[in-house]
Amino acid sequence: MISETYRPPRSRMVARALLAALLVVSVAACGGSKSEAQQASDALQAGLQAQAAGKLDQATTSYKECLKHDQTNKFCLYDLGTIAQSKNSSFEAENYFRLALVSDPNFAVAIFNLAILRTQAGAPTEAITLYQQFVRLMPNDAAGHLNLGLLLNQTGNATEGALQIAEALRLDPSFSSRLASPSPSASPSPSPSPTDSPSPSPSPSASPSKK
Repeated sequence: MISETYRPPRSRMVARALLAALLVVSVAACGGSKSEAQQASDALQAGLQAQAAGKLDQATTSYKECLKHDQTNKFCLYDLGTIAQSKNSSFEAENYFRLALVSDPNFAVAIFNLAILRTQAGAPTEAITLYQQFVRLMPNDAAGHLNLGLLLNQTGNATEGALQIAEALRLDPSFSSRLASPSPSASPSPSPSPTDSPSPSPSPSASPSKK
């Protein structure tokens, strides 16, 4: 049985988030005057650059500036969540991910990260619902199927859990290395913070794309 929640590599999660957000920034930059949208776009771009450089406090300041001009900017909300998550501030991270999902209920990468946090918080039922939503949005994402299968096994739904794990292995055979000898007491244990986890990134190798 797999003993650990698959956690996308932080670098990939950031990469996907940056790519999606930069597309938005480039579109907003096509305007002329410094509208609220342009000011939000400028602050978002500054935040993305600072976060990519590892300057998290500076990135946080820029993202919050972005929110002054665009309170529902899902990219700023999501990235503030990932920064909080990297600092093990789970409650704050969860709030940001939920706000991002208010802005866009189908924001896949926020759903994935929120599911990880709910797993860590000991709320497997909610985490299962989130992963089910995620795999509907991202049916070819191995990490989502894997984590869903782990939680289904943990909560007693071994048949469906096995199907989800099999799908994860079909999509990414390398996950087989994460399998251990079956043990009745084995259950998924959340991976550590996003910065030191060995798994897919949102943008994982097999994980969510910032949708």
